[in-house]
This record gives sequence, structure tokens and C-alpha cells, in this order.
Amino acid sequence: MIRQITLKDYDTVLTVVREAFWDLYKPGCEDHFLVSKILNHHDFIPELSFVIEKDGEIVGSIFYTHSKVIDSNGNEHKTITFGPVCILPSLHRKGFGRALITHSVNEAKRLGFNAIIICGYPYHYHTYGFEGAKKYGISMDGGFYTGLMALPLYDGALNGICGNIHFSDCMEVDPLEAEEFDKKYPYKEKRVLPCQAEFEKACDEIDEKDYTLKYN
Repeated sequence: MIRQITLKDYDTVLTVVREAFWDLYKPGCEDHFLVSKILNHHDFIPELSFVIEKDGEIVGSIFYTHSKVIDSNGNEHKTITFGPVCILPSLHRKGFGRALITHSVNEAKRLGFNAIIICGYPYHYHTYGFEGAKKYGISMDGGFYTGLMALPLYDGALNGICGNIHFSDCMEVDPLEAEEFDKKYPYKEKRVLPCQAEFEKACDEIDEKDYTLKYN
């Protein structure tokens, strides 16, 4: 079952996020600290943030925040962003993550949001219709990266919008604060794993695809 997150879910959700991301992108995990910031930030979008349950227990979650594209004239164009999205490792590749993302994207369309911009592995998100944000002239400071992807929620939603993406400042994590936050949880060994180097490489990869840019 998928349902909107509530205040009483917060502690459980943070534990699930910690389990899901431990040693995945770096030794240990900062994502539960990140989620704790999101849940208490004015950019948090509760109506688009969901948990998924199995046998009455929360096994995954997705969180949305406000973001924006700022063009060369300083104009701001509203977008939204999801992440982290997670499922307990024991339930990977069983459709839970796909169900969460699909449900939230459909709800974002229903509520009238214009576009979702995210950072992640391209092969995870192309299936939902995400394409390189370079196609729309949307970049991060430093250039166009393969991990930056966009999904217009209606035809023409990103037409004429070129510039740099600015994610909510709640997405910025101080490693020392994250380490202190993690002391609230049971000790877990931090390991260096090959997947961490793969993620770092993916984050730095420049998008060299030749997109056909069309704007109104």
C-alpha cells in the first residue's frame, strides 16, 4: 500500500532510509540526516511524499522538494525534485520503487506541477520518461551532466526555460553534522565498496549526447 507520509511515520522512515543507503554511495550514510532536514524545511512538499508498506510495515519512501531553474536574465521558473527514494535492500527489484515513483509522478501531474528535475543514475529513470536536462538547456554549475534529468509533466512544460537548476538548500549536508546525527542510531560498520566509486564517476560524467533543442 502507498500512502502519504505522516508525522508519526518520521522515526520509522529515517531508520528505513539509513538501512537502504548504508554504504551505497559512500562508507556509511548521510541520507537519513538529509531526510530529517527535508521533513522540517519549507521546501518540503508533503502532498507528494509517500511511504510504501508491505504487511503493514513501512519498507520504502519518496520525498519531494521545491526547486527552480534560474535563466540568464535572473528569472525563476518553478520545478520540483524528488529524492531520496528508497526501498529496503531485501526488497529490491520487486517493483516497490517503481510503484512509488509512478504513483508520485501521477500525483504531481494531477496537482498541476510543471516538471520534475532530479539527479541520479540515468538507467534508473529513463523508463519513467526522464531525459538528460541538457535537452532542455538546463544545467548545473559547471555544465551539463548525465545524472541531471528532467521530466516535463505536460507538453511544452519546459519550453523556453533555459538556465541553471537550483535545488533546495535543505539538500546540502554538512558531513560533521551528519556524523553527529548518526550517533542516535545503533552502530554499523562503514565499508568501502565498488558501487561507491561507480556513483562518484556517474556524478562527474559530462552529458555529450546530441539533443535537438526546441523552444517556443
